[in-house]
Amino acid sequence: MTAERALRLGTRRSKLAMSQSGHVAEAVRQLTGREVELVEITTYGDTSREHLAQIGGTGVFVTALRDALERGEVDFAVHSLKDLPTAQPEGLVLAALPQREDPRDVLIARDGLTFTELPAGARVGTGSPRRMAQLNAYARSHGMRIETVPIRGNIDTRIGYVEKGELDAVVLAAAGLNRIGRSAEVSDFLSTDIVLPAPGQGALAVECTANNGELVAALGELDDPFTRAAVTAERSLLAALEAGCSAPVGALADLLADGQIAKEMRLRGVVGTTDGSELVQLTTTGPVPSSEDEALALGRELAAEMLAKGAAGLMGERAL
Repeated sequence: MTAERALRLGTRRSKLAMSQSGHVAEAVRQLTGREVELVEITTYGDTSREHLAQIGGTGVFVTALRDALERGEVDFAVHSLKDLPTAQPEGLVLAALPQREDPRDVLIARDGLTFTELPAGARVGTGSPRRMAQLNAYARSHGMRIETVPIRGNIDTRIGYVEKGELDAVVLAAAGLNRIGRSAEVSDFLSTDIVLPAPGQGALAVECTANNGELVAALGELDDPFTRAAVTAERSLLAALEAGCSAPVGALADLLADGQIAKEMRLRGVVGTTDGSELVQLTTTGPVPSSEDEALALGRELAAEMLAKGAAGLMGERAL
């Protein structure tokens, strides 16, 4: 690496992606003393008008960035971790998983309504089968009547459906709204007891080629070990269920602290039919993983229990 050349950071063009990448670029500048320039790359997921569940979800926002890395057009790339397929390609390495943002889902509803205040028959927009499954299950078990409506588009587009009165509410990730400075518009933070997030939600992945040892080491300074352990367990669960990122799977690993010291990690997982009529929801706890293998094992263990309870049959609605 020559000192004079700026590092090239590959990013999607959306406002959220540019914001996320901008934060990472600034951190890398401070770490390395080198300039970082953003290289905007359009992905298939950005241009396709199909619903994510139809185009398969897995990798549609990622492939073009990884191609640019492999061709040497960019030095490193920033992804939303929940968009990454669970299999890591040969020759590329997740050099850093920085400290995770709020992993929860949130509601932006008309008139500042919370989820439980929504009127009967309220139309709730989301592009995620995972969110539909859990919201419909909660509504069903609490005597609420909602209609989940599939939507696509960036954050502005989705919030626009509520502002224009086309939908009563939309569900989005808290992390994205925090990163673009729009969290004040949230009308309800959805408890993880109601909706488990997507595996890796709220976390970013900083990826580069494995053979660039100097850059791998520099980026590694941004890594947060607790975030890495948690999301590794969540993604291991997803991989063991053999589900893509458009499948109706929710997972969250969190640390259970005894005073100030984290003693255990809890991993919760859920799979459900999108109408919410059937859910398999289980929890396991274990010692805080001290290695990648231990984090992977935690995820596989919970996946095995979920499959034994019939989880595979509930994922039939995913795109092949």
